[in-house]
Amino acid sequence: MTEKTTRRNFLLTSVAVAGSIVGANALQTDSSNAATSPATMLERVLGRTGVKVPIFGLGCGSTKMPLSQKGKEREAVAIIERALELGIRYFDTAASYGPSEDYLGKVLPPHRSNVFLASKTYEKNRDGVWRELERSLKRLKTDYLDLWQLHSIAFPEQLKTIFSPSGAIKALEEIQQQKLVRFVGITGHREPDVMIEALRRYSFHTTLIPVNAADKHHPRPYFPGVLEVAQKQNVGVIAMKVPAYGKLFQAGGLTSMLQAFNYSLSQPGVHCCIISADNVKQLEENAWIASIFRQLNDTELAAIEERTAKIWQDTTFYRSWG
Repeated sequence: MTEKTTRRNFLLTSVAVAGSIVGANALQTDSSNAATSPATMLERVLGRTGVKVPIFGLGCGSTKMPLSQKGKEREAVAIIERALELGIRYFDTAASYGPSEDYLGKVLPPHRSNVFLASKTYEKNRDGVWRELERSLKRLKTDYLDLWQLHSIAFPEQLKTIFSPSGAIKALEEIQQQKLVRFVGITGHREPDVMIEALRRYSFHTTLIPVNAADKHHPRPYFPGVLEVAQKQNVGVIAMKVPAYGKLFQAGGLTSMLQAFNYSLSQPGVHCCIISADNVKQLEENAWIASIFRQLNDTELAAIEERTAKIWQDTTFYRSWG
């Protein structure tokens, strides 16, 4: 069996498990097409930002990904350039993601007006947020960001700092007034109640949260709770941890990236997702999967959730990060 055939079978396995996820024409489309032509991806308006973005964006946070590793400039640049060729316009990074901002800054400037560029800061006070923003703008070689996010909000104590007179919210307001960022958001993957409280206390434009079939089984799941609050406020929701770093594909779990992607992007209120790529080939496959996305019905979603019922504890390890 050829490598191309093996890859195609892997990508399409979920059709037999979760129902007719793609149509007959899509089944006849070889995934190797991703290597020669741009993917046509569905676009959605990202909440009250009013901006249309493709449902799949490139995330730069994986420790295995060249974009987050020193000494991997050639590999990182190849991934970024290929992403642009594939029609990917959403790029998500962070001040703490190794040299990723530097790598993006080597490729994106000529394409700046056509991409949605998001970064993050772990800082929770005004001065720290300003320092990291200034550094991020310099590394990314841009004079503004489309989205600047408070990174990994996990504990109530952090909210006290963020909303204090010298907290991060003060900086976000100043930064927006000076037009250094278009929109502001909040991210988290530990305590959904903290995220809900933050969304109730401030008009964030977006939230980046874990959305996958395993997290649904967690005793403190992120959705539908956070999604319901976000929908009421028209907050743009970006899904992360879609394949849970590949842990969803263990024995007895999901069988392909197609299942994972379709599950996350079928959740009410989710506008797009970010997924990292270890290499160009993986990026091409993910873009191809995004191009054949179809909204799943409740029966199909339940079937996928059932496949993660016994593996959720191992696959939601990221919930302990703070």
